Amino acid sequence: MAQQSTRPLVAARAVRGFADGFVSILLAQYLHDLGFSDARIGVIVTATLVGSAALTLYAGLRWSRYAARTVLLASSVLMALTGVGFATFQRFWPLMVVAVVGTLNPSAGDVSLFLPTEQSALAELTPDAGRTGRFAVYNLAAGMAAAVGALASPMPRWIADWRGGDPLQYERFGFLVYVVAAVAAAWCYRRLRRMARPSSGRAPLHRSRGVVIRLSALFSLDAAGGGFVVQSLLVLYLGERFHLNRGTVAATLAVTSLLAAWSQLISARLAARIGMVRTMVFTHLPANALLITAGIVPSAPVAIGCLVLRSLLSSMDVPARQALVMAVVDPDERAAAASVTAVPRSLASAATPALAGLLFEHSAIGWPLIIGGAMKAAYDLLLYRLAHEHIELR
Repeated sequence: MAQQSTRPLVAARAVRGFADGFVSILLAQYLHDLGFSDARIGVIVTATLVGSAALTLYAGLRWSRYAARTVLLASSVLMALTGVGFATFQRFWPLMVVAVVGTLNPSAGDVSLFLPTEQSALAELTPDAGRTGRFAVYNLAAGMAAAVGALASPMPRWIADWRGGDPLQYERFGFLVYVVAAVAAAWCYRRLRRMARPSSGRAPLHRSRGVVIRLSALFSLDAAGGGFVVQSLLVLYLGERFHLNRGTVAATLAVTSLLAAWSQLISARLAARIGMVRTMVFTHLPANALLITAGIVPSAPVAIGCLVLRSLLSSMDVPARQALVMAVVDPDERAAAASVTAVPRSLASAATPALAGLLFEHSAIGWPLIIGGAMKAAYDLLLYRLAHEHIELR
């Protein structure tokens, strides 16, 4: 019964993953074709992340008393309006407004307000023993769909070349994929049975407040490092430093998304043998070393090779991290814990893409990859130390 009940969540996550994979590649190229500088592109990417963080915080504080299905359907409406906004406006400031108030996701992952509600609902419908594996399947569906979306992202340009039309016009129409995905996700969410949010009348976070706040701070450090290398900015790095064409860049990022997604299936087995924290740290550290190397090497094949190898390890911590948060809190704290750990991550990841854009614009070296990898490695070491201080994390 639990497995059947989670299918709408997994299906909706896959639909949104396709749209995010498509748009994360299209966004940077579209803004570049509009004539925006790398710095302005970085600012808009930052605005999308700031907006997602604010919406997630609002949902966590104001919508936690509503059923998960209601929150997810409302989020789908906003997602559709976001697609319409990016397909309509071409000037910097209107696009900034849509980026802030909308749900556009420029990352290979998910920093939208959907995530905390989906995670708490998934945890509620899944037994403790199977939670890491279920999160792995949930993330795998998203990763595979994002890879397909990334592969499909050059389609507006291909259609323009085939029909002899204006490429910019077809790139604008490409954002309507977000509208279609929002409608499809809403249909999936409507299939969820109504679930009352567990409530004991206590504060949203009570027994587990301390450990959740510490985890949130560490996750924020990791996310800030990840903000230096969101997918939209990797498009700029591979394209401008190595002069790779759009198809090659899209194919490369699609492969990395696909490998990262499938590798998460190993996470559940590994966590069962060595524990969730060790799974997170022992896979993440070598992945960050490969990211730093990709920012240093002068050869496109070597840089691509490092990014591909990194993708085999970089996401194995994700289902373990999600299951860890759900495991260390009481059932009535899950929605709040998901929000409290997700919002600072979103804010932290929003703080660095604009700086990354400036670094790409003024340096031939991949400094954002180097800095991001170093920050994420520091997170791994601090998390391992915290795990030895708190019995709940062992």
